[in-house]
Amino acid sequence: MTNYRQSSFRRILVTRILLLFVPVLLIGEIVALNKARSSILGTARKNLTESAISKGERIGDAIAILKANLLSVSKTTVIPSGSPIQEQEILTQLKQQLPANIECIQLTDVLNQKIIATSCGDRAIGELTYPLPSDGIDVKTIFPSKAGMTGKRNAQDQLQVVLSTPVSDSRRNLAYSLSIQSALYQKTRNLPGSLTGAMVVIAEDGTILAHPFTDWVGTNINQHPNSSQLKSIIKNAIAGKNDSINLSFKEGDELVAGYTAIVNPLTQQQQQKWIVLAVTSVDNALFGLEEIKRILIVLTVSLIGASLLASLYLAPYLARPVEELRDYALNIHSHHAAQPVPHNFQIREFNQLAQALDQMVERLKAGAEELEIAWKEAKNANQIKSQFLATTSHELRNPLHTIISCIRVVEDGLCDSREEEMDFLKRADETTIHLLNIINDLLDISKIEAGKLSVVTTPLDLRKILLEVINLQSVNVQQKGLQLKCELDPQPIPIKTDAAKLKQVLINVIGNATKFTDTGSITIATEIQSSNSKSQVVVTVQDTGIGIDPAQQHKLFRPFMMVNGTTTRQFEGTGLGLAISRNLIELMGGSITLESTGLHQGTTLKITLPLIDISLLPASKKDENAGDLGLSSGNKGAKASQYSSLQEPGGSPPLGINKSVKVGVDKEKSMKFQVLLGNETYEISLSPQQTLLVSLPKTEVYANGTSDR
Repeated sequence: MTNYRQSSFRRILVTRILLLFVPVLLIGEIVALNKARSSILGTARKNLTESAISKGERIGDAIAILKANLLSVSKTTVIPSGSPIQEQEILTQLKQQLPANIECIQLTDVLNQKIIATSCGDRAIGELTYPLPSDGIDVKTIFPSKAGMTGKRNAQDQLQVVLSTPVSDSRRNLAYSLSIQSALYQKTRNLPGSLTGAMVVIAEDGTILAHPFTDWVGTNINQHPNSSQLKSIIKNAIAGKNDSINLSFKEGDELVAGYTAIVNPLTQQQQQKWIVLAVTSVDNALFGLEEIKRILIVLTVSLIGASLLASLYLAPYLARPVEELRDYALNIHSHHAAQPVPHNFQIREFNQLAQALDQMVERLKAGAEELEIAWKEAKNANQIKSQFLATTSHELRNPLHTIISCIRVVEDGLCDSREEEMDFLKRADETTIHLLNIINDLLDISKIEAGKLSVVTTPLDLRKILLEVINLQSVNVQQKGLQLKCELDPQPIPIKTDAAKLKQVLINVIGNATKFTDTGSITIATEIQSSNSKSQVVVTVQDTGIGIDPAQQHKLFRPFMMVNGTTTRQFEGTGLGLAISRNLIELMGGSITLESTGLHQGTTLKITLPLIDISLLPASKKDENAGDLGLSSGNKGAKASQYSSLQEPGGSPPLGINKSVKVGVDKEKSMKFQVLLGNETYEISLSPQQTLLVSLPKTEVYANGTSDR
């Protein structure tokens, strides 16, 4: 079901790219603008400081030039005495010798202060004051007249400098004074973006000598609101510091100024200094920033547009594989499920995702198949369980009927003799043991399923255990008329095992071989194998019985599994023997396997157990190294002597010499047993009623247990 609060992958991709890119771009623009502003303002400050130094130098140079020109003219000009002087002629002569930027020239008689020639009107501009300075030039300053005061204002309303010097007459008398007037600062118009700045000159005592605001010229800095800033500038400049500062002459007018200090160019006295400032507005200092802003705005808009186009291009490119994989995943259970997973994308990760999705689908299919198989197996297991219950009830009911019948016959006194009663009681006893074995198997398999089955292992001789089991199982072999072949190692076979549990396994295995073999032989052999510095013994039980279909062999080690599980089958049993045997052998550190080439081809079962050091075996008596071989018939038993004393008819050597021994009994109905000990093979022929017993000292008594595969 679609959630309307959710969004598509394409839309999320586009919005996320823009939301990430645009803020970063705007922040970058702001940072770039601030950086550019700081850089441009720093450059302006540096340029204004250099401009202030340059302006100070030009002021000094200009006054020095005026002095030099005036002094040169005074030395070269001689006013004739006693003859009329033409004013225009004098002015023309003097202007040719003086700089062109001089505003006014005036020649005055020293004695009567009469103006002889002037370009300044009728206003006297200078008067010699004695004694003259060392350079012979008298310098005076004229501040512009204030509003409301009388007097002619100069054209630029700036500080005027008047230089006066004596001029000789024809008799070499200093009869005249020559004065010139020039503005200290000529206000010029700077182009936008120019960082030369307007000049401000302040005397050391705070008098403003030059200023862009003409009404400030001639005033003191204490009369203005920014006096503290100006005083700080004067202090730093006098201390020899050339720097820049932010200041304002009017409220809301932000200015940047560079400043320096120069020696008073009028008096040339080191203790008197002028402070020269180059001042410009912040807007003018940041004039180039506007162009940078425009460039950044155009660049930002272009990048945002490019990012939008890139997002619109990348969104389908990235979203299409996701959408194809989504469609495949959504339709995987529909009739299009056979369609292959999309692949061959241009992005490696999406190809890997497609491959992973394909593998997941394959695993799901395999899992579905396994679930189906498991369901079928569970169904089969349920059927097998039902069969097992039916089989077990049959296996339990028959022995119980037999026991009840035998006991009731004896109890009701229906026997003719004591021997007949003992026969019925013996049959009941044997049937009881058989029933007990079935119940024990059921208890063992329940312990196995609960994980509570355990073994207690001790060092033992496998050869001794095998002989005891062969002794017990020989009766069943004899009754079926089979040939028993034993090929055992002559030396002790040391293993660490649970004797009772191992005997249970061997009895079950040999019992199975006997049960499923009607004709032929059963071979029991041991073989020592070594691999990877580890030694192990392999016990092989091979029969010539009915064999097993290879397709059914994997079921034999499962509980309750039988090749023929019906209650009317030919062979009895619960189907637990091999399952219990496998678990017991594995608990002892070994393994058990079964092989058969097919039906009626016989079966080979192998039990593999690890060997231990022979020194771990407990010390044994000499007479326990060989067993007794005995024969019995009915109630009359015939005991053979020890293997070493068993001889052939006619006094052949004892058993143990490299010769074969044969014991013949009833040539018409006889069975043969071959026992191979070391390099000796012993073949014993017995009648069907006779029993082969292989016994050892301290032998435990076992009932004839039977089980099946």
